[in-house]
Amino acid sequence: MNVDTIAAVSTAPGHGAIAVIRVSGPAAPEVLRRVAPSLAEAPSPRTCTLVEIRRPSSGELVDRAIATVFAEPASYTGEHMVELSCHGGPLIPGLVLDACIQAGARPAEPGEFTRRAYLRGKMDLLQAEAVADLIQARSRAFHRAAIGQLERGLSGRIGELRESLVKLEALMAHHIDFPEEDDAPVSLEAVAAEASRVIARLDGLLATAPEGELLRDGALAVFAGRPNAGKSSLYNALIGQDRAIVTDEPGTTRDALEASVQLAGFPFRLVDTAGLRETEARIEQLGVEVALKYLKGADIVLLCVPVGEAVSSGERRFLEGITAPVVLLETKADLPGQAGLEARSLDGFAGVVRVSVTTGEGLDEIARLLPELAYQTLTSADDEAPIITRGRHARALRTARDAVELFRAALTDGLPPEVASTHLRPAETALEEVLGVISVDDVLDVVFREFCVGK
Repeated sequence: MNVDTIAAVSTAPGHGAIAVIRVSGPAAPEVLRRVAPSLAEAPSPRTCTLVEIRRPSSGELVDRAIATVFAEPASYTGEHMVELSCHGGPLIPGLVLDACIQAGARPAEPGEFTRRAYLRGKMDLLQAEAVADLIQARSRAFHRAAIGQLERGLSGRIGELRESLVKLEALMAHHIDFPEEDDAPVSLEAVAAEASRVIARLDGLLATAPEGELLRDGALAVFAGRPNAGKSSLYNALIGQDRAIVTDEPGTTRDALEASVQLAGFPFRLVDTAGLRETEARIEQLGVEVALKYLKGADIVLLCVPVGEAVSSGERRFLEGITAPVVLLETKADLPGQAGLEARSLDGFAGVVRVSVTTGEGLDEIARLLPELAYQTLTSADDEAPIITRGRHARALRTARDAVELFRAALTDGLPPEVASTHLRPAETALEEVLGVISVDDVLDVVFREFCVGK
């Protein structure tokens, strides 16, 4: 357990009205007394006190700040803590932090405050990761997932699964210790059935992992189509600003433009690409090559074809080998004479939407359809259902699932109970690593190095 006292600026750098400096550790109250020598006595816990912050080395006045004291264990870290709310800006927070360092604290490492909270039992490892996710959240869907994790939704589900494995292990102990008895509390067949139920619950969590991890950076939605098909205009309309140059001249877009947006609360990275066509112009060829690279990595492809025109064989050729769902956007629906093809069938497309950036027709439909395609599992799930948003969690759950599957198969194949039971402990260990019940230093280093310094 750490015994030194740490300090850091916990608010983002730059101009702002207020900045917060955190101090945590056994000497936090003493650090406050040294930087605020005018205090006659230590402030009462959880009360705000106006203090003058002075440099301990010279007594120079740095700022006037609000000091709030939190006594252990009733603090974020579980240690004695002091929070100093001073004036913001690029200079003053650093000067206040420097005064705290002079007073005996040391600079905190990234994530060290939350790491101490975890080590003192204020939160489990999943909750600690949820703190980082809340800070990084750029969409309402990711925010909901992080809040659910912080409120122990995922911890509770994994804890229940671990408890189920412990019960299975206990039931197997009877068959191991008393192999010749016929009146075991639960038959081996019933144990195998319970193992199947555990596997199904693990599969349910793992089903959310691919889309859950997409919540971090956003699903990649790539515009494709012939030159002058309205891709750039539609791209600008969906991101709400004129990022792409729009002209009547075909081939204006020569490179890929990317922007992050929310559609129905879900994060997307929209990419506008060069028009797909065979060309002798070297610059345009490079643009087409870039477009094809994006198409191969896309989660959704938005094929833009003007209303009334058919999808060309060339466009279909460019889309060969693309595994992502393709949505056909019939663009320029507002132009005179653009009645569209009668009864256009899906014809291999995941959806067909008539759209006009002039009238706004179809924009709401795109905003509804894309989340349903990219986040199909999450949009159809209960809002409070736990979601797997990190590769670390998915790998551990997959390890647990495979171990339980081996256990079930061993029972089904008639292997001795003591042999089958050897697979349960690895499954429990995998779930315990997710929760942080097993304190593995390498895992903790990976988790907390992603945090900002003041958290």
